[in-house]
Amino acid sequence: MSAASKKSTRHATGSGMERFNALRPGTNIAYSAMFILLALLCVIPVIFVVIISFSSEASIGRVGYSFTPAEWSTEAYQYVWHLRNSRGIPTVVMAFFTSIGITLVGTVLGLILISTMGYVLSRRSFKLRGFYTTLIFIPMIFNGGLLSTYVVNTQLLGLKNTYWALILPLACSSFYVIIMRTFFQTTVPDEIIESGRVDGASQLRIFAQLVLPISLPALATIALFLTFAYWNDWYQASLYIESSKHDLFPLQYVLVNIEKNIQYLANNDMAMSANSTALPSETMRMAIVVIAVVPIMFSYPFFQKYFISGLTIGAVKG
Repeated sequence: MSAASKKSTRHATGSGMERFNALRPGTNIAYSAMFILLALLCVIPVIFVVIISFSSEASIGRVGYSFTPAEWSTEAYQYVWHLRNSRGIPTVVMAFFTSIGITLVGTVLGLILISTMGYVLSRRSFKLRGFYTTLIFIPMIFNGGLLSTYVVNTQLLGLKNTYWALILPLACSSFYVIIMRTFFQTTVPDEIIESGRVDGASQLRIFAQLVLPISLPALATIALFLTFAYWNDWYQASLYIESSKHDLFPLQYVLVNIEKNIQYLANNDMAMSANSTALPSETMRMAIVVIAVVPIMFSYPFFQKYFISGLTIGAVKG
């Protein structure tokens, strides 16, 4: 076959694939409209909640929930801000920083535990791989129960009324370990491991310098799940933190208490002195949602950067 005929064949094939992958103008418009609609369905409720949280209680009483309230007000946020502990520090601020610390420490610790366990279980040279995989898989089906978990964490480990009670129970998940093990088995090429061994690197160095850089998409995914789990968790605090340990309360626990009973602002010893009938209950519920949701929204750009960079790092070259 001549060079001209080969070139024409490649051109025909390429143009055929381009025609196959190309969208017609009408289809392109339909898909664009569909995605715009889905985006609006996600964004508009958040904007609506923010608007309601800045509405006055009187406005909601007159016109109800509206995108254009009759009167704007920051009264709900002022009530939440004036909730203070015995040292005069705003309770929400204290709980906010507590949740940030718990989320950061828990996510890092969880990534270390999950990634190392997943990597060990993915190595064929590990003789007890099958036994430990089965051992880790069992908690995905059978749970020890709340009573046994509480006894282990409080009596055996002594975690009650400590920050570790809010961190350790969520730090490791069998489901995430299986995900990482599968990712290492199917995505990390054996040639990379062998190249490290040939260069005399230890298993720890191979894992840290060769395996982890090309595993950023999986690590970012697990980190995102862990971040959400820690930030949104209030149940561990209700189990392991006594009501008198105000400094240990995470943000969600404080907000859930306010949500469950608006009288918390007036009846709790940390609350300001105010008449409960004056509480902006409707707008405060929306303010609680904003306080809980907005901070975690800023984590998306951080994880997205690692998603993109992880997809382009590392490759096996022949």
